[in-house]
Amino acid sequence: MNTLFEAAGLQTSAPRPLADRLRPLAMGDVHGQAHLVGDDGALTRLIAAKSLGSLIFWGPPGTGKTTVARLLAGQTDLEFVQLSAIFTGVADLKKVFEEARARRAMGRGTLLFVDEIHRFNRAQQDSFLPVMEDGVVTLIGATTENPSFELNAALLSRARVMTFKPLEATAIAQLLQRAETLEGKALPLDEHARETLIRMADGDGRAALTLAEEIWRAARPSETFDTAALIDITQRRAPIYDKSADGHYNLISALHKSVRGSDPDAALYYLARMLDAGEDPLFIARRVARMAVEDIGLADPQALSVAMAAKGAYDFLGSPEGELAIAQAVIYVASAPKSNAAYTAFQAAMSVARQHGSLAPPAIILNAPTKLMKSEGYGKGYRYDHDEPNAFSGQNYFPEALGRRKFYEPVERGFERDIRKRLDYWEKLRKERGE
Repeated sequence: MNTLFEAAGLQTSAPRPLADRLRPLAMGDVHGQAHLVGDDGALTRLIAAKSLGSLIFWGPPGTGKTTVARLLAGQTDLEFVQLSAIFTGVADLKKVFEEARARRAMGRGTLLFVDEIHRFNRAQQDSFLPVMEDGVVTLIGATTENPSFELNAALLSRARVMTFKPLEATAIAQLLQRAETLEGKALPLDEHARETLIRMADGDGRAALTLAEEIWRAARPSETFDTAALIDITQRRAPIYDKSADGHYNLISALHKSVRGSDPDAALYYLARMLDAGEDPLFIARRVARMAVEDIGLADPQALSVAMAAKGAYDFLGSPEGELAIAQAVIYVASAPKSNAAYTAFQAAMSVARQHGSLAPPAIILNAPTKLMKSEGYGKGYRYDHDEPNAFSGQNYFPEALGRRKFYEPVERGFERDIRKRLDYWEKLRKERGE
């Protein structure tokens, strides 16, 4: 069959995408991750120490996670094996582990790169633990999600997390220059269109090169595109703001202050602007959760639950359906009673803790599991609150040298009004009992 194609002068293999042809062949060619692969980068130091260990690469798409893993395998003389958690089951993993054991018996190690590792369930993640511990594989897992939330603690304890950053505009520009050198021609864009293309890539090097290919395919001889033509050709909107610049921070600040000011309509307006500009909905969801604990707190304890439920709904539904869940959370937190009492109390407690962090708790609340500790007075005089009238002993739990302090002052709004009544009641009992 190949002979027939060759006789007809046709190619027998599909052309490789530009992003693949431009894949770096050395760490020095990796753009935008100097904190990892630069002269003093974290990965550079590991390679020099000849002690790689298992790693988790955390970062947005198109930032070089797969490329760096391939280069690491080459620099450490390990066999590179790549899997995607989306298409891999337990049986596939067992086969890979068996092959790695056989390879090790022949004196060669295996670097197992698992893309989207957060998509593995708990049991699948646990299956990596034995082969990581006995050195059958050096695991590098790549994820776009926060490893602290999406990966098992046991897996994380055996791997070091390396954070990949979105590519800055200068790094995207360097990529495009390399692409032009490889192709032997300039991108047919005027200055403003080129800047727009860089912003469209949104920190994703692969997306930038894919867009470049689209532009070269669409351009006629001697044609140069302006921004309007670029948008029309790529069928993508130009970002309203650069997420690394002031517009990003101005809009999230406007959203936060609109929520704090109990204006759900203004909050929805700024939410819509951010989503329309291509902002990461999970970034917004995280900020809504922050609003719930900083500006509402215990005035409405449900606010945090609503914010976290919105994040879960977005994870489940994706875009655009999941964005409605975030909008619902924004309306809820904007219309909820406001209190920063918990936030202020925590800040005050942290300040005192930093100043007096060496003080021991009073002996009455220290456990005494040994005879020696009992003889030292640990636990002596402690009164079990459930055995006291009103289930309240009123004892002092602060270090004796510090004395009682008051950090939390609930407001007269929402549920905190009820909390204040409780605290006032316990304070009254404390005074009556002379504590």
